[in-house]
Parts: sequence; structure tokens; C-alpha cells
Amino acid sequence: MPLRDHFRPPISKKSSWEGFHGMWPGEMVRSLLSHLPEGYVAEPRVHLGNLYELDVNAYRDDFQDTAWSEDLEGRGGVSTSARKLGKPLLTLEADLSEEYEYEVLVFDESRNRHLVAAVEIVSPGNKARPGSRRAFVAKCAALLQERVCVSIVDLVTNRNFNLYADLLELIDRKDPGYTRKPPATYAVTLRGRKWKAKSVLDIWPHGMKVGATLPTLPIWLNDDRLIPLDLESSYEETCRILRIKR
Repeated sequence: MPLRDHFRPPISKKSSWEGFHGMWPGEMVRSLLSHLPEGYVAEPRVHLGNLYELDVNAYRDDFQDTAWSEDLEGRGGVSTSARKLGKPLLTLEADLSEEYEYEVLVFDESRNRHLVAAVEIVSPGNKARPGSRRAFVAKCAALLQERVCVSIVDLVTNRNFNLYADLLELIDRKDPGYTRKPPATYAVTLRGRKWKAKSVLDIWPHGMKVGATLPTLPIWLNDDRLIPLDLESSYEETCRILRIKR
């Protein structure tokens, strides 16, 4: 069955991308179970970040003017000079909320649940702002530095950024298959390893298009052993359960 566009009508009007992305990691784990050898476990992880906004004006009025003056000055705890010192010299608008995270983690139990592989499912928030894109890429780079196999799966069609290409740019490399603008939707597995006393990065990239079949990715458990992650089967099962039609 083909890849749907979950971010545009008619699919976006009938089902939410949050619901799909929240359930897909569990189906990926189910797909991996028949291939995982003894001693390895896979777990889904979904983190939805901070879903509330703080009313800064209310906070300032209710706390700074009242609590500061009454609780501190009223009790003789802060002098006028100290109060001036506490006043910020610069205030900037900043979104410090945590990003949504959808992932599957694979652990080696024989090494005290050592993380060996991570499947990172891109959300719209990961591609929304330059800072969000840098944070996602930095996370993947940090995992690769720890010799964790990293897979990135990106179905987000309404933001034209390729975080895999950004990850390669971070290490001053390019994918020669991207002669034009990198595709917005793709799936890729990367793993670092030693080769002839050098550090190399093995890559299995796949472009994805709406209407096409999803690929199968290699998930490396160690330098010599891999298992397949059939994205198509887990994707279709998730769509079936959530009644997301073509």
C-alpha cells in the first residue's frame, strides 16, 4: 500500500498526525520482535514536550510586583540596590519548550541495557525552526559518536527540509545522490564504525514519495549483526488500526 500524505487533505481532515506518530513506534517495535535475538529488547518512546503556554504578563504582575516587594522588601531581605541588580538588562522572546519526540530504542541487555540503535521519527516541530533542526541533528550526531546505529524516518510533507542532509552538512559531507534539492520525505540508516584505523560512516538512504511503498531499513545491533525494520508493514498496520485510508 502507498505512503499517504498525513499533513494535507483529505487525510489531515480525517486523522491527526499526532495520533499516527504516537502509535507508529509501537508497531515498529512489534515488527522488530520477530527478528531481535535473545538478549536484545526494543521499546517505543513518545515525548510530547510542554503543551502549555505561560502568561508572562500575568506572572510579572502577580509575582514580581507583589511577591518580590512584599516578601523580600517587606521583610528587609533585599535592599534597593539588590533589587536593581535583579532587574534584567535584556529580555528576549524565546521558545524554550521541549520538542516532540517519537522514537524506537533498541538495547543490549547483556551490557546493562546499552543503547545500540535508535529509530527517530521526524515530527513537524523538528523541522519548524532552525533551532529545532539543529537540536535534532545534534542529537543524532551525538548518538552516532557513541556508536549507536541511527535511523531517521521523515514523513513530514509540509516542511521542505531534509534533516539527514543537515546531519551530513554538520560533518562537512554531502550525499552524492542529492544532485538537486534533497527530498522532504525520506528514510535513512547511519552507523559509525572503524575501518583501517579510520572512522567511517555507513549510510543506507532512501527517498520516499507519497503513493510509493516504504523501504526496509537495516538496524545494526553490533558491527556484524543487523535486523530488518520493515517500515511498510508497520506503517500499514498503524493505518489499519487508526482507519486511515488511502
